[in-house]
Order: sequence, then C-alpha cells, then structure tokens
Amino acid sequence: MRSKLSWTVLFLPALVVIALDQITKIAVIRDLRLYDSITVIPGFFSIVHVRNRGIAFGLLSHLGSNWGTFLVSATTTAAIILLVLWLSRLRAGDNRTAFGLSLIIGGAVGNLIDRLRLGEVVDFLDFYVGSVHWPAFNVADSAVTVGTFWVVLSMVLYHPREGKNQQNS
Repeated sequence: MRSKLSWTVLFLPALVVIALDQITKIAVIRDLRLYDSITVIPGFFSIVHVRNRGIAFGLLSHLGSNWGTFLVSATTTAAIILLVLWLSRLRAGDNRTAFGLSLIIGGAVGNLIDRLRLGEVVDFLDFYVGSVHWPAFNVADSAVTVGTFWVVLSMVLYHPREGKNQQNS
C-alpha cells in the first residue's frame, strides 16, 4: 500500500495563496476607485484597479456577463475538483508536484471567490514598457501560472525511484 502526503503539505500553499490574493484584492478595492492607477516604477509597473469577467489575462471576457460568469465558474469548480483528486492521489515524497498543484488550486479558488462574490475578478498588477501593457493580473493568476510551470518542470525533471527500478528490471 502506498503512503499519502500529509494534508498540511497538500493544502498549506493553497491557503497562503488564497489569503494573500483576497487580502490584496480587498486593499485594492478599498484604496483605489475602479480604473484608478498608482505608478510604482515609471514606465514599467503600476497598481491599477480593473475588473475581468474572463479567465486569466482577460481571455473569454467577451462572453455575456451571466453566461460567461456561470461558464467560467463551473469550469473553474470542475478543474479544482480534478486538481484536488490528483493531489490526493500523489505518493508520499512527491512534494514537488504537490506544491505546484496546491499553488494552482489556491489561485483557482482565489479567483472563484471573486466570481461568486462580485461576478468578476479584481486585477491590479500592471506591467508595461512605455505604452505596451501586459494584461493586468493578480496574485491568484500568478499562483496558477507559477504552479503550472512548477508541475511541468517537476514532471519533466523529477524521476521517481520506482520508475527507474522498473526500467532496470
């Protein structure tokens, strides 16, 4: 019988991401009116207050408000369930993959909270060079992106001992 990872290892990164995401969004909503901006590094980085009905970086934001919110929320919920199932089936010692999956789950939950509470997601990190802007994003989007790269790298670079033993048998 295989041993499982502890629930602390599985969900602590997700809980940290959710907390940071919600705290930063609450601060933006409290301190900036919609579409206001604070320049942090001139010509490169500002804190803004924008809203996004789509998914990461504004994708699918053109969908109708009710249907778009429902579709994105339902898809996000299904993805969270699948990621939790994947996470719960990891073997003990697979902390690399667990960490990445937990970041993704935390980010997905953070943005889902916004969708359920506001009908849209609060974005506030605005990077740009001159007049060329990357779409505004938030802590949750960052966690999903970093977590995805982390999982891919851990799957490509990390080779469990069981796999090596089976190949040599």
